[in-house]
Amino acid sequence: MSSDTGTRELADGRPGYRLVRREDVELTDALPGRSSGLTTCRVVGGELGSTHMALTIVSLVDGHVDEHVHSFETSFYVLEGEPVLYLDGRGVSLTPGACGAIPVGVPHAFRTDAPARWIEMASPRPRSDASDTFFLGPPPAAAVETLDVRDPRNRNLFLLTDGEMDVDRLKQGLELRAPTVSASMATAVLAYSGIAVKMLVDQRLDAQLHTMFMVAYQPNALVHPHDHPFEESYYILEGEVDVVADGDRYTLRPGDVFWTATGCVHAFYEMRGEPVRWLETSAPGPPARHSYRHERDWDYLREQLQANAKVEVA
Repeated sequence: MSSDTGTRELADGRPGYRLVRREDVELTDALPGRSSGLTTCRVVGGELGSTHMALTIVSLVDGHVDEHVHSFETSFYVLEGEPVLYLDGRGVSLTPGACGAIPVGVPHAFRTDAPARWIEMASPRPRSDASDTFFLGPPPAAAVETLDVRDPRNRNLFLLTDGEMDVDRLKQGLELRAPTVSASMATAVLAYSGIAVKMLVDQRLDAQLHTMFMVAYQPNALVHPHDHPFEESYYILEGEVDVVADGDRYTLRPGDVFWTATGCVHAFYEMRGEPVRWLETSAPGPPARHSYRHERDWDYLREQLQANAKVEVA
């Protein structure tokens, strides 16, 4: 059976959406001479159809990535392991659920003594010749701290822990001494139509060019066909969900990646009575208004105009 991994075009010939099955993700050696134990797989990027972003699956095993800076913006979400991130000279030990923004021009490096795996997002998309990445030397020798999201000096990093997307839990008051981030928009969850959305990386963490957030579907949740004035990617973490893009339907499973281009009409449906969770990114960052263009709303307007035209003729 042949794989359905690949990029599909819209009717106008432009890239419309991309599907990458988990079994087709192949990690290969990356950054020779600038790293050790590093393998990556670019699943979304310029050569794969994207205009605005790159999404990469990263694995680091008992190795490091030299300190460097980008002329583009990146973010990350840790899937497995406990990598150490050196961000602007400060060493921070990360755990699964840790995420953060690495602003344009900020020095950073990675190191780990055990296997670690994360998702890395970049916007705008990196240049194919890597001329927008500048290496500074080996990782710093700074002391390593545990990530403390309550520390107000922590400006670029966040940690998503169990229960933080539980809407019922968020209805309850937070005790003053609770060992979590103080209640604010930083801890808020947006809930609608059986869907919970938790923002992870945006301007709050000094990301100016893209966003990263967690999406959770309850059984039978759905979002109607729509498109955006930006691109989106989706990395499935838990459960199965049906996606319809440009009229084509697929079932996404854990480890699968999906990407939609600007103007690609898409929708998601939970069909199995089970919860679903995925990591989503968007680039450029969504505008303050008109982030969504729902087909059903404009179909409604068309119906109203047609009804009014019949009344006027009569």
